Amino acid sequence: MSDLPARQLGELTVSALGLGGLGMSEFYGPTDDAQSIATIHRAIDLGVTLLDTADAYGQGGNEELFGKAVAGRRDQVILATKFGVLRTGAGIGTAVRGDPEYVREAAEASLRRLGTDYIDLYYPARIDTEVPIEDTVGALAGLVKAGKVRYIGLSEAAPATIRRAHAVHPLTALQTEWSVWSREIEPEIAPTARELGIGIVPNAPLGRGFLTGKYRSRDVFGPGDFRAIAQPRLDAENFDANLELVTRLEAVAAGRGVTAAQLALAWLLHRGPDVVPIPGTRVTGHLEENLQAAQLALSSGDIDAIERAVPAGEVRGAKLTAFSLQYVDK
Repeated sequence: MSDLPARQLGELTVSALGLGGLGMSEFYGPTDDAQSIATIHRAIDLGVTLLDTADAYGQGGNEELFGKAVAGRRDQVILATKFGVLRTGAGIGTAVRGDPEYVREAAEASLRRLGTDYIDLYYPARIDTEVPIEDTVGALAGLVKAGKVRYIGLSEAAPATIRRAHAVHPLTALQTEWSVWSREIEPEIAPTARELGIGIVPNAPLGRGFLTGKYRSRDVFGPGDFRAIAQPRLDAENFDANLELVTRLEAVAAGRGVTAAQLALAWLLHRGPDVVPIPGTRVTGHLEENLQAAQLALSSGDIDAIERAVPAGEVRGAKLTAFSLQYVDK
């Protein structure tokens, strides 16, 4: 398992699976920096090269955490981070900024927190619809020219926005939610990225942990857990119906002798060679379980069985609240 297959995000070569940092600093219950750093180190040891964070995670604390974790190993990893979501207090975000001045300001702050002089892959976390995307990407292109950023991408962007941005400066990756129960990008967004040679980085590839089957009741979510307050699919009225889909997925996984998490990740990896999921975890054992998905071959029959178990039309509830969805580019 130490030799993960490599994949291409545009011209950037990365491991077939990356590691997301969202839950290491907040959002998903209690955190433990020492445990998280140990998990990042284990990921690097096992061949993970793509590490994903954002300045909004832990109000900058997650970038600092990743900076500490990769100190002395910077040349072994591809550091990706995001900017643009403005937060006040413990909220999930109240506004988006993508104006050129802010792009440059945010990049300098991220470089300091990460303890590095360059960011490998830099994205706006959301699209600022008040600023022409050409202006945002123009500022990102300036950071590339200055050597502070190597490659750029977009996150949660619509097809027209992707095309306009790519015309200003080549995009390497599109980060967006994609999993067996979040398939909204498949009709138009994924084909647009592929037409332009842009790699796809699915976040929340395990449905924020729900597709692992480890959460059988809403009672496991503590006060302030993002999944309890900002995930309509995990609301009281939707939880049990969606859990039934996960139970079906577990049955398919058992038939293959793997876990539901491994099956869900393998399904994504089989969507194309340009797909690099970034499941997040604080736990080394979960990391190792996830990475085994890169070695799991699925037949067309397996894929059909997965999609019958979790039909897109049977998933109950939106992937985000109405408040959060207003910041997803359309």
